[in-house]
Amino acid sequence: MNKQQQMVLACIDDSSLSEAVCDYAAWIAQRLNTPLKLLHTIDHHHETALTTDLSGNLGVDGHDHLLEELTNLEQQQGKLRIQQGKKILNTAKQRVVADGIPEPKTCLQHGSLIESLVELEKDIRVLVIGARGKVHEDKAGQIGAKLESIIRSLHRPILVAYQDFKLPKNIMIAYDGSESSEKVVDMIVSSQLYKSLTCHLVHVSKKAGSDTLLEKAANQLKAVGEIEIISASLQGKPVQTLCEYQTRHDIDLTIMGAFSHTRLHDLVVGSFTHKMLLKTEKPLLLLR
Repeated sequence: MNKQQQMVLACIDDSSLSEAVCDYAAWIAQRLNTPLKLLHTIDHHHETALTTDLSGNLGVDGHDHLLEELTNLEQQQGKLRIQQGKKILNTAKQRVVADGIPEPKTCLQHGSLIESLVELEKDIRVLVIGARGKVHEDKAGQIGAKLESIIRSLHRPILVAYQDFKLPKNIMIAYDGSESSEKVVDMIVSSQLYKSLTCHLVHVSKKAGSDTLLEKAANQLKAVGEIEIISASLQGKPVQTLCEYQTRHDIDLTIMGAFSHTRLHDLVVGSFTHKMLLKTEKPLLLLR
């Protein structure tokens, strides 16, 4: 499927971050002239806990009556979740229409969010999702339980929203010369999304001498002619230094490769991506 047919997909729930998700998705869709779809999923898996076998504690009639009540309760809960899902989608649709998207599509999907996204992956150009869902929305410094699995499962650009929408004027590339960071540079060069923005190309190392590493990437970005480039070679702990740079230069959007190592490596050494997801308060655009 070509890019003209792909879409910006916004994952929404009833958390406060869903408004930011809608706004960032609308911004991307307009910049890329790409259709926008709003997705809300209903996972019924936890309802099965209601069907615990109580036959040893009840007579046959009592057991049958209890199962009938539980079945009715599940049906009622399912109908309420569908009604709530439609309301969430309608509210989100109104917001993106107000943002300038005339005909957004909506999708109410049954099943797990990860499974739904994997099924839709070929149609996704950019995925937009909140860092925290309803369960974690008041817990600063935490991310949604499924977020890392979603990022690992998809090979599409994923924008993770942390705060209310702010129109991006400057971006930061967390660059380390790896294959994934080279893909980030290639993406920025070829995409309309970043035109007319100021781009901070930042490399952090434990010792000096990374200016040469940045030079090639900076020249590649400058060749576009529509992006102002600011290069910075810094020393320190990568996550802490990048987050401090974000704050000091009021970076609106950070772009970086994600999970370039194996799960075993990340388990032993620790994942840079996971640490950034936890530490940053600015939106992250991740590329695998």
